[in-house]
Amino acid sequence: MKLGYADPPYPGQSLKHYGDHPDYAGEVDHAELIRVLQSNYHGWVLHTSSVALRDVLPLCPPEARVMAWVKPFAAFKKNVSVAYAWEPVIVNAARKPEVSGRMVMRDYIAEPITMKRGLSGVKPEAVCRWCFEVMGADRDDELDDLFPGTGAVSQAWENWRSTVPLFS
Repeated sequence: MKLGYADPPYPGQSLKHYGDHPDYAGEVDHAELIRVLQSNYHGWVLHTSSVALRDVLPLCPPEARVMAWVKPFAAFKKNVSVAYAWEPVIVNAARKPEVSGRMVMRDYIAEPITMKRGLSGVKPEAVCRWCFEVMGADRDDELDDLFPGTGAVSQAWENWRSTVPLFS
């Protein structure tokens, strides 16, 4: 199956965080992005911000599910009285996830943010692995990282694929 992984600049944050990046192309059209995800992929993941969730979620199909990446260690910002310490992760699963060895898979992950990885917002490998699993990924699936940035998602995918048994 073909899977899509989208970790775009969050709505309203593109210029602020990525304006000087060589790949900067302006604001991401999230309606078009979700249309592409729905049209081209059997399953997909879309990271967004808690602030943007009310605008992004109505663009998603009803079967998409909101998961949460909870950040026990997050960057606290001056003059922000309530920290942004979680991130919505919208998942449209390709297939029912395997839960061998576990009673149930959680709809959240608690993992600290990454620091000094080249770009703001680079996902930790554990978050990527969790996304692959809740999406119902299989080691033989093809994964497209639609916003490759530092390459962290693609590297996490290769690492994850090497740990999944060939025959389960």
